[in-house]
Amino acid sequence: MVLACNRMMKGENLLLVLTIIGVFIGVGVGVGLNLGKVDLTPRQEAYLIFPGEIFLRMLKMLILPLITSSLINSLAQLDSRTAGRISLVAFIFYLTTTLIAVVTGIVLVIAIQPGARDTVPFEIVGGDSNSCKGTTPADTILDLIRNMFPDNIEEAGFQSTKTCIKFVHAINKTKTMDYDKWSAINNETEKEEYLPVPYKVTQSGMNVLGLVVFSLFLGYVINRMGAAGDPLRLFFASLEGAMMRMITLVIWLSPIGILFLIAGEVVKMENLVEELRKLGMYMLTVLGGLFIHACVTLPVLLLVLAGRNPLKYTYGMLQAILTAFGTASSSATMPVTLECCEVNNKIDRRVTRFVIPLGATINMDGTALYEAVAAIYIAQTIGRPMGIGDIIIISMTATLASIGAAGIPQAGLVTMIMVLISVGIDPKYFTLIIPIDWMLDRFRTAVNVHGDSYGAAVVDRLCRKQLSEAQHEMEELPAPKGQDNNGYVSNISVPNQDYCVQKL
Repeated sequence: MVLACNRMMKGENLLLVLTIIGVFIGVGVGVGLNLGKVDLTPRQEAYLIFPGEIFLRMLKMLILPLITSSLINSLAQLDSRTAGRISLVAFIFYLTTTLIAVVTGIVLVIAIQPGARDTVPFEIVGGDSNSCKGTTPADTILDLIRNMFPDNIEEAGFQSTKTCIKFVHAINKTKTMDYDKWSAINNETEKEEYLPVPYKVTQSGMNVLGLVVFSLFLGYVINRMGAAGDPLRLFFASLEGAMMRMITLVIWLSPIGILFLIAGEVVKMENLVEELRKLGMYMLTVLGGLFIHACVTLPVLLLVLAGRNPLKYTYGMLQAILTAFGTASSSATMPVTLECCEVNNKIDRRVTRFVIPLGATINMDGTALYEAVAAIYIAQTIGRPMGIGDIIIISMTATLASIGAAGIPQAGLVTMIMVLISVGIDPKYFTLIIPIDWMLDRFRTAVNVHGDSYGAAVVDRLCRKQLSEAQHEMEELPAPKGQDNNGYVSNISVPNQDYCVQKL
């Protein structure tokens, strides 16, 4: 019993216990103040939420260096000379499954409407949500593409570009009006005298898509530079490691931060029963999307692309899936994932040693689905209208942001803030989903690892010809002299696996 308690109070288990305690205390304090009809002044509410505000600001502080370093390092490490086809097939498969997961989540959350209620006031990052009325879906798509290529990468860290519409008189160019005044004109003939003229404005808030595209491009260039890019490659690898350590330290403050954030939000709830009902529907929506993706989408892809029995293959991965559920970390689960793929499911070692680490870095199906559902759920809850442009932005941001998500517990909180900022929702509203995030984190991590292993099977099947040819070539080459598999001097005269991979 004592040993079990000691194991419970170590590492991520301790963080989980403290987070659950923080959630319960926060809910308890908030419910007590709410049901006790304790009327807090705005200043007192600000005092109550202050520790949580500091925690939130620390998370936002780490977004830029964490995501950019992670993406750049991931692309810089892909050695196309040793695994060109493997990396291409793996990347396409992982990107495709992530997009499918996002679409699945969006369809479910829009169909179920777990957060729908009467519209309430909400905050927009960077100004009034109605400041740019009159734009078309084409304008939104062009803004999306435009923001993917910022003209100043430093400005992309704190502002983005948006298209607005003003109406200019066709003859008298000095006569202009905004959309509201133009739409209020009752005379259609007079309306037609004004032409819609698009113009660009900058709005505060991080240009997430621009930063992601720049990071991917830089990582690719560093990869192609060879030895000349080693200093940058090492720099971003070191920066990513430092950022992961920092985010781990910040996450340890989450029990305190979450306690006060939740207490502050619960105090302001007008109908606790209704809020809890909607949170339950949100949880079911996320779990339903994860179930469809893990038990329908991925097995179908495995059967079609790899020709393997999904039930048998999943059974072979059960230990890794359970480990992922227990640790909530795809990186920590990686050794178990490798063993299950190679020993239980007989995947080529050259594939697993490349694809599984890649998947643990860029393949976050469960996280992407959760972020898309959560962002739209939060918008529904606060009464924020979501147009087709917002949905496109959410889908792309959730997909790309999940690629850079760290494989550590609750790292999705950071990328969740990014998705909210990308559609102009105040990041503070992510606290609406905090009470059950710790539990959903385990389910989505299990789905992430599940998808990683399926990717290895698909790559093994689609690259079998190249692997066989490479193996045949290795058998004809002389073995590296005087080295064993660990690089030590020995009398072994067979080619080691690492040497084979380098020649692939």
